[in-house]
Amino acid sequence: MPKILLIQGPNMSYLGKRQPEIYGTTTAAELDAMLMKHARDHRYSLEIFYTHSEAAAIERLYRAVDEKLDGLVMNPAAFLYAGYALRDCLRAMPFPYVEVHMSNIEKRGLHSILAETGVGMVAGFGVRSYVLGLEALLGHLQAAPAKKGGRRKK
Repeated sequence: MPKILLIQGPNMSYLGKRQPEIYGTTTAAELDAMLMKHARDHRYSLEIFYTHSEAAAIERLYRAVDEKLDGLVMNPAAFLYAGYALRDCLRAMPFPYVEVHMSNIEKRGLHSILAETGVGMVAGFGVRSYVLGLEALLGHLQAAPAKKGGRRKK
């Protein structure tokens, strides 16, 4: 059973209340329940970790290596344009990373400095971005089992 970590970056715990015209009205608790159901239905282990701190995200990632997690899905939120330390950490991770965003960040004029470290990105589909990102990661893990996650070295 694959073990996947989902990291939710700054302000994502305020979903449903924060800028509903961009992020919708689904709350963080409702999103968590939807994603945990997806994990049960598709037989993988999912841990959801919320943080407003880049340092806490980095600490959680290094712990994930020790726990031998198979992959990472992350909505870096505001870390996408300021998370240089997080980017350096992601470069060292032995497991694949899929970046997700609820909004189309390119349409909003945002560029992710973290995207280069991932195997892919899903953006612009609201809460479905998470499901699509998890499914993409699971497919990636299945396609590259001999490489322990299939992360390409740069």
